[in-house]
Amino acid sequence: MKLKVIAANQTVLEHAVWGSVFYSYNTPVAALVDGKFYRTAKKWGVTTTRHINQWLDGAKAEEKPQEYFDNLI
Repeated sequence: MKLKVIAANQTVLEHAVWGSVFYSYNTPVAALVDGKFYRTAKKWGVTTTRHINQWLDGAKAEEKPQEYFDNLI
């Protein structure tokens, strides 16, 4: 696994086998798992929503409950 800071309060944890988990502040809120993007269904603040959208960069993402991201690692 590799931890990569991509901007202020934005971090990605990369796993060599299955994908990546995107963190806004200290909270996992999106992921790329086996080639498919997911985003949290929980409504966080404006800044976290902006972080997620920047990381997804226009990719379609299926919504999953926040618990999914909390349990990924």
